[in-house]
Amino acid sequence: MGFWDQFKARSVQATTVTPSSSLYDRTLLWLYLILLLIGLLAVSSASIPVGTRLYSDAFYFAKRDVLYIILSCVTCYFALQIPMEKWEKWHVKLFGVALVLLFLVMIPGIGREVNGARRWIPMVLFNFQPAEFAKLALTCFLASYFTRRYDEVRSRKLSAFKPFIVMGVMGCFLLVQPDLGSAVVLFIITFGLLFIVGANFWQFIGLIGVGLLLFVWLVLTSAYRLKRITGFMDPFKDPYGTGFQLSNSLMAFGRGGFFGEGLGNSVLKLEYLPEAHTDFVMAIVGEEFGFFGILVIIILLGLLVFRAMKIGRESLILEQRFKGFLAFGISFWIFFQGFVNLGMALGMLPTKGLTFPLISYGGSSIIIMSVTVGILLRIDHENRLMRGGQARLRDD
Repeated sequence: MGFWDQFKARSVQATTVTPSSSLYDRTLLWLYLILLLIGLLAVSSASIPVGTRLYSDAFYFAKRDVLYIILSCVTCYFALQIPMEKWEKWHVKLFGVALVLLFLVMIPGIGREVNGARRWIPMVLFNFQPAEFAKLALTCFLASYFTRRYDEVRSRKLSAFKPFIVMGVMGCFLLVQPDLGSAVVLFIITFGLLFIVGANFWQFIGLIGVGLLLFVWLVLTSAYRLKRITGFMDPFKDPYGTGFQLSNSLMAFGRGGFFGEGLGNSVLKLEYLPEAHTDFVMAIVGEEFGFFGILVIIILLGLLVFRAMKIGRESLILEQRFKGFLAFGISFWIFFQGFVNLGMALGMLPTKGLTFPLISYGGSSIIIMSVTVGILLRIDHENRLMRGGQARLRDD
C-alpha cells in the first residue's frame, strides 16, 4: 500500500464511526487537558506584573486560574454524566435561564460594569458572564429546533427566519451590554447550523448581506466601535490612543520571532499591553514562545475542533440529529472564538472582548467551555454504545 493509500485509509478511519474498543474519546480528553495546562502556564506568566501591582501577589491570578481549572474539570465531569436526552428536553429551560441572566446583568447593583461594559454578575468565586452561558443555551436550543423541524428547514425558502429571530432576541440583549463580539458568535453558530441542516442556498446569500449591513450600521452608530475600526486599520497612526493595545500586541509578536524570548521573559506584559492575561494572552505567548508556540496551540485547538466535528458527523451517520447538530454548533463556536481572538491579537481583525478558548484567564469562559467538552465526550460515549449495540445485533 502506497503513502497516499495509507493516508486515505487513516483519514477515513479518523473521520468515520469511532471504534467501540474504548468508551470515550481519549484524544479529545487529552487535548482539553493539555490546552488547560498551557493556558495556566500562559496566564501565570502574563499576569505577574498586574498581580503584583493590584494585590502585591505575583501569582494572584495564577492561583485563581488553578481554582477555575479545578472547577472546570469538576463541571466537565458532571456534564459528562448527563444523558443527551435530558439536554434535548431542557433546551427551552436553558434558553429561558439565559434570557433571565442577560436581563439581570443589565440591572445596576446586580451586573458589574468594567470599562463601560456591564457583562458580569459577581459571584462567590468569580464574576459570571451570562454571554458565555447564552452561547451554550442557543446552541442547544437550535440543535433541538432543527431536529424537530428538519424537513421544514430544508424545504422552505424562508426557513432561516425563525432561528434568526431567536438569535436576534439574545443578540439584542448582548448589544445593550454592549458585547458585539458575542453577538457575532451567536450569528456564526446559527449560520453554521443552517448550513449543516441544508437550508436553501439563497438564504445564506441574504443572511451574509443582512449581517454585513447590520455590522456596518452598528459600527457607524457607535463612537467607540468606530474608533476600534480606525485603530485596527492603522494602529501605529495613534499608538498611544486608539491603537495602543494593538500596536503593543504586534510588538510582542515581533519580539517573539520564531522561537520566542523564553518563558517569563516578556517585556510587553510589564504594564505595556493591557489585558495581557485575558484578551491578549496570545500576544504574550507569541512573545515568549514565538511562532512555534502559537503554531502548537493552533494545532491543538484545530484538533479539538476536528474531533468535535467528527463526533457530530458520527451522530448524523447514526441518525442522532440533536447530538450531531449540537456537536457541530459547539465546533463552530470554539473555532470562531479562537479565530477572532488570535486574529485580533495579530491585527487581522478589530479588537473584540472574546477570550481564547481554554487558554485566556476567565472563570466563565473556561467553565462553560469545559461543559461543552463534557457534552462532546457524552455524545461520543453514547455513539460508541449505540454502535456497539448495533454490531452485537448484526452478530446475533
